[in-house]
Amino acid sequence: MRIGYPCINLGVGCSPNETFRLKNYSEENLKEKVKNNLSCLLKILEFNISNNIYFFRISSDIVPFASHPICKFKWQKFFERDFKLLGEIIKNNKIRVSMHPDQFVLINSPDEKIVERSIKELEYHCDILELMETGYDAKIQIHVGGVYNDKEKSILRFIENYEKLPQRIKNRLVIENDDRSFSLKDCLVIYKKTKIPIVFDVFHHTCLNNGESIYEGIKEAIKTWKKIDGELIVDYSSQGENKKRCSHSYDIDENDFKEFLIKTKGLDFDVMLEIKNKEKSVLKAQKILREVTDGKI
Repeated sequence: MRIGYPCINLGVGCSPNETFRLKNYSEENLKEKVKNNLSCLLKILEFNISNNIYFFRISSDIVPFASHPICKFKWQKFFERDFKLLGEIIKNNKIRVSMHPDQFVLINSPDEKIVERSIKELEYHCDILELMETGYDAKIQIHVGGVYNDKEKSILRFIENYEKLPQRIKNRLVIENDDRSFSLKDCLVIYKKTKIPIVFDVFHHTCLNNGESIYEGIKEAIKTWKKIDGELIVDYSSQGENKKRCSHSYDIDENDFKEFLIKTKGLDFDVMLEIKNKEKSVLKAQKILREVTDGKI
């Protein structure tokens, strides 16, 4: 089991998702920010390797405005060597990476312009992972999207638009169950038509489910992943203290994570900790995993 965290490391002293306002767009600004973001990503990967962390979600803001019409700069060619170097580090150390576009990527939108923009954004994410020469276990993770007052039609629209996607996007795209609209059961309806792998979000499942236990849910999600896709990705968090329902916690709930590992023994998956203190919780989670694996718990 790999345990990872998303986008930012709080201890390395830099951010890999620096951007700027659209009104300040220029090739020089873009070059500067991308250079800084790639340099910081390198520092994060070096930290992760030194701490035996082999799963990381790369920020979607590595290249600001990459899918926006204003960006005419051929950043792929300009930074080709930098991305290849990062990819070699990732491959040589058997690090798994993923990406997660923001909530505005909606391929089931009834608005064709939103769908078009969403596809451009997904192509940008593919560019990043292909420049690094990652395998197809490097996934691009999205939500199913909006309900738009009719869940069945929204699911059908997702399926129809998914089938029209370029193969390079299909090779990497995965969906996750969310906490408000589309449960694991809904994602499985989409899987039966598309064979798109399902990321199982533990916390979302506790907020929205159809009576399945976490063990049962993960077991079902595993079936949607082929060998070429790598191990199932499981997103994990827990309820934040003194926060509204289904708000992610700042720090890992160690007892909850122990219970989660014990209940899911025998199932193979990688864990993405969606917890706000990032690498600090991963280091705690690794210790708990060792104790569970060694039978000390």
